Amino acid sequence: MYSMTGYGKGEYREGGLEVTVEMKSVNNRFLDVSFKAPRVFFAAEERVRAAVRGCVSRGHIDIFVSVSDRRPARRALAVDLEAARAYLAAAKSLKAAFPEIEDDLTLTGLLRQPEILSAEDAAGCDEELLEALDSALAAALAAHTEMRRAEGERLKKDLFARMETIASLREEIASRAPLVAEAYREKLTARICELLDGKADETRILTEAAVYSDKCNIDEELTRLASHIEEFYKICAEEQTGRKLDFLVQEFNRECNTICSKSNDGPLTKCALAMKNEIEKVREQVQNLE
Repeated sequence: MYSMTGYGKGEYREGGLEVTVEMKSVNNRFLDVSFKAPRVFFAAEERVRAAVRGCVSRGHIDIFVSVSDRRPARRALAVDLEAARAYLAAAKSLKAAFPEIEDDLTLTGLLRQPEILSAEDAAGCDEELLEALDSALAAALAAHTEMRRAEGERLKKDLFARMETIASLREEIASRAPLVAEAYREKLTARICELLDGKADETRILTEAAVYSDKCNIDEELTRLASHIEEFYKICAEEQTGRKLDFLVQEFNRECNTICSKSNDGPLTKCALAMKNEIEKVREQVQNLE
């Protein structure tokens, strides 16, 4: 069981190259990855997203990448052909205007002009940078997963404690339910006797009690609640539980609401409302699960 909330950091430091990857996640219905990195890593964005998808199924994840490259500078020479053509054209114009001047323009002379030949850092993400990114990302994912697992275990303990409370309240409701119809029959008998001076039609009373018992019968709801509790523990044994538990909690809530609507008994209603309160707390916690 994993929480959707977590944080992880990974670093790569070797040969003057330092790459740091930080990631943090919060709840989200689907997987949503936000990637922020220096321009040199823009082409590696899908590479990062694929690695995240391999470890996380849902949640909003922010990934931050920073790099410090102190490796020996990689230089490249750039030639500005347009500037070279302009120099040649100017030289030819001068020669035409001043034919007596000796023409000593050479290729080497052109290369000495700063506008024509310049050195710049080679652009792009080389293999060493990609390997550094992969290493830092793997470490960040591992730390992030471990934090989510630890948080998931804490949530699991809390959910199990609340489910035990729900199961206990269900037992209280189940033990109280058969007494409701009998209590209603006794009250109905006493009321009729009071109104008719002790003359009550027992058959009519039993009929009314049977109708009332049928209306407030919650056997089906109690059976389904027992089944839901069993299913809850089965789902919790899986790794990805959030969506399934979210649906199951809705079913818990539906049965509890039906019990409340059918109940005309104070103690039973009190238990049902207490169960509803616990179910709501379970629902809030389930929203944090992957």
